[in-house]
Formats: sequence, C-alpha cells, structure tokens
Amino acid sequence: MRTLTRTKELEAFCKAAAKHAYVTIDTEFLRERTYYSKLCLIQLASPGKGDEDAVLVDVLSDNLKLDPLFALFKDESVVKVFHAARQDLEIFFFEGGVFPKPFFDTQVAAMVCGFGEQVGYETLVRRIAKKTVDKSSRFTDWSRRPLSEKQQKYALADVTHLREIYEFLAARIKKTKRVKWVEEELELLTDPATYVIHPEEAWKRVKTRTNSGKFLAIVRELAKFREAYAQDKNVPRSRIYKDDALLELASSRPTSLADLGKTRLLLRDARKGAIADGIIKSVKAGLECLEADYPAPPPARVRMSGNEGLADLLRVLLKSQAEAAGVAPKLIATASELDEIAAGGEDLPALKGWRRDVFGEAAQKLCAGKIALSADGSAVKLVELPQTG
Repeated sequence: MRTLTRTKELEAFCKAAAKHAYVTIDTEFLRERTYYSKLCLIQLASPGKGDEDAVLVDVLSDNLKLDPLFALFKDESVVKVFHAARQDLEIFFFEGGVFPKPFFDTQVAAMVCGFGEQVGYETLVRRIAKKTVDKSSRFTDWSRRPLSEKQQKYALADVTHLREIYEFLAARIKKTKRVKWVEEELELLTDPATYVIHPEEAWKRVKTRTNSGKFLAIVRELAKFREAYAQDKNVPRSRIYKDDALLELASSRPTSLADLGKTRLLLRDARKGAIADGIIKSVKAGLECLEADYPAPPPARVRMSGNEGLADLLRVLLKSQAEAAGVAPKLIATASELDEIAAGGEDLPALKGWRRDVFGEAAQKLCAGKIALSADGSAVKLVELPQTG
C-alpha cells in the first residue's frame, strides 16, 4: 500500500490517472467537533484489479498540497467516481472551491438501476463485486498518525472495489438508456447552493409548530447568530445550542443574563460570554422586528379535504410504475408530493425530468380523469378513458 505525503508524488499519480477513463475517489474525515469537515485522508484508484493502482493521500502531511488533485478534477476527459458523494464534494468545495467534472455517484446510479433507496457501499460490494468489506475501522480517528495496516486496508477497499461497481453500473445505465436520469440527479450535487448555508436562511432548517410571526422572527435571529458563530469559530452548531434550546429561548425570550440563567435546555457555556450576549441581542432584535419584516412561515403540507381517495390511487400508480421501471418508489415521489399532486400541485420534482416520463405524466392524467387503474392478474394496468367534448 502506497501512501503519498508529498505534492510531487500526488502530481505523478494524478498525471498517470489522467491517462485513464476514470478514477475512483473516497475521503476519510472528522466532523464531530467542527462545523466544517476536517479532511484527514484521500483514497484514489485507477482502473485495475489489485492495490498496486491505488494510493492513500495523507493530507495532514506538511509537504503535501492538493493542487494536482484539483487539476485532475477539472480534466473533463476523466470521470471522477464516488459513492454517496455529497460529503466528499462538500469537503472539496470548501477546500479548493472546485467540483469534479464529470463525476459519477454509484449510490445514485444504483438507485436508478433498482438496487433500492440509498443503498450502502457494502451492499454493492457484496452484490456486484461478490466480496465483503471489513467495516470495523469505520469509526476510527483518522487524524491520528501513523495509520495502522488495518486502517489502511479498510480505507483502500473503499476505492478498489468501487472500480468494479462503477464499471457494472455504468454499463447497466448505458444499456437501459438511463444516462440522462443519473445526470439529472447529479446536477444538485454540484450546485454550490447545496453546501453554502447563509446565516440569514438558517431558521428555515429549524422545525417549529407555530406560524406566529413574532415567534418566527426571534427564531430567525437566534438561528442567524448561531450559524454565523458556528461558521466563524468552526464549531458544530449543536455545541452552541441545540434546536430544542433555541425554541425554548424563542418562547421564554430572555432579555438579561438573569433571565438566561433560568433557561432549562441551554448548555452551561452558552449562559455566559459571547454566546450569552449573542442570544440576548438576537432575542431583542426579534422582539423589535416590525410586522412587515416577519419571516413567512413555511408552507403547510397540502392535503385538501376530498383528495384522500385520489392520493391513495396515486400511491398505487407510483408503486406500479416504480416496479415497472425497476427503481425505488421514494426516488420518484415522496408521500407529501403525492398529496400535493392530488390537490392540484404542479411545480414538483415528481412532475419533471425523468420522473415525469416514469410517473408524473400518468399521475396528472389520472388526476384529470383521462386514465383509470385496472387489475390485470397481479399487475396494475393503465386504461385510457374516452374523453367527451
């Protein structure tokens, strides 16, 4: 097993990898104590059968920079292959301001190929490569050096088996003419908006049970302060205060340190210093917010009276169409989307792109009374209905 600790070594590997059609990539990182992931190790593998075409990149080495890898990311002649790429792409976006192009996510591809929803790497290794993966090192501390041989073998396996998985799935997708399906799913993962959280928008991630404008204004200010502080200090937002404490603060509305001391769910460190000051200022800002500037409450889940039966029919249609296409139903449409379609909703993912071809168009025809569902043995059959002028 080769471990690269110098920029020149990484550059040599990347130049050699650029001669191939693809390279498989994985990362090991820590995030329990930081806001941003701490990258500790990168695994890379070129096409091949053994470990000789794979390397570990020790990003904690003082003599190594990732510029050669970022250059490879920009080389559009080489497909960059990941499994469950979201966190990896987030790391590289913040580390180098770059997304790999083109890239392929085997988890997304596996869902499109009928392997189920959010299928795990071990499952694909077992079902496609016919091998097993030792996951005993999954929760190891990847920042400690030196890495044990067991850790290195575990890390390397995440990119060596990935080669066979990629080749199998890429061929299956091409054969079934679903390349466009995968491309549509991957577009979201290379959008910077997927990873950048603006403090002003952080309140939308907090689940509340009230639409009170004043309450939401305080929630917005508390969430804004927490997000900005977490980003600036590079600490998890939960280390400042958790959502349940944030909601308690929005209800109790402390305006002094004495008030803050009565808060039941607040961590000890948040009752003093900069965090305490930030909380009090945030509550004050929320209380002083003008009604015209109240945040708009999130849209309520749509399930209008009288549409329950139609929503149930859509569930039957979804299951039938998903089985016919060989994809997980949840990949096509969620339960809430079905309710919205039944209520007349139109601007929904289930009604766009490849999902429309598989399900959305038929769903709208069902809602419009243009088709009906019929049983054909054990299968559901779509029946065109005559239309009267």
